Amino acid sequence: MSPTDSSVPRSALRAVITGGMSGLGAASAIRLAADGIEVVTFDVTEGADVVVDISDPAAVSEAVRSVGRVDILVNCAGIVGPNRPLWEVQDEEWARVFAVNVTGTFALCRAVVPGMRERGWGRIVNFASMAGKDGNPNLSAYSASKAAVIAMTKSLGKELATSGVLVNAIAPAVIETPMNDATSPEVLAYITGLIPMKRVGRAEEVAELVAWLASDRVSFSTGAVYDISGGRATY
Repeated sequence: MSPTDSSVPRSALRAVITGGMSGLGAASAIRLAADGIEVVTFDVTEGADVVVDISDPAAVSEAVRSVGRVDILVNCAGIVGPNRPLWEVQDEEWARVFAVNVTGTFALCRAVVPGMRERGWGRIVNFASMAGKDGNPNLSAYSASKAAVIAMTKSLGKELATSGVLVNAIAPAVIETPMNDATSPEVLAYITGLIPMKRVGRAEEVAELVAWLASDRVSFSTGAVYDISGGRATY
């Protein structure tokens, strides 16, 4: 019996959302809670349900253990990193972006997948970016890290394809979130100018896609990348 059979209420489902205290993570938390799902936020910010640095795999394992059953995982936590040409990026800056955006996503997936497989149902939503498909200039570390998230999602989706656990990614264009406060105005103007709709996206628009991917309404999609880009996406 899957957790979403008619005999099991949606309130019996538990979702972990990383980066859940702001931006896309907070919007996703609000949207899933509106569906009656129990939401547990992971964040480095005080006030989160679980305060944890996802770049530390041991801390992630302990955090997931403390939560118990996880039916839905939304990997939203991420950092932009340096806004400079690749040849000016320092080793520690590159490493930090990958530690959060890639290793953090890996560690969360690794921690929750065994339980999902055992129960025969689960939903994992990984946040990538249009930068991971197109490569944004002066954001080489961020772009490369999000490309890694896309490839990881595709691999894991294939590995779990017959298990009842679906793994998909979302690739947003520019969304109005606090994270973009760390992006230089020149870079932000450039990547916003690539959007045919001539506006940035809203966090609640992305959260609607998260809600679908976290539900039984998606049933024949895994290892896929869903663009939400105002028309920017070309493939």
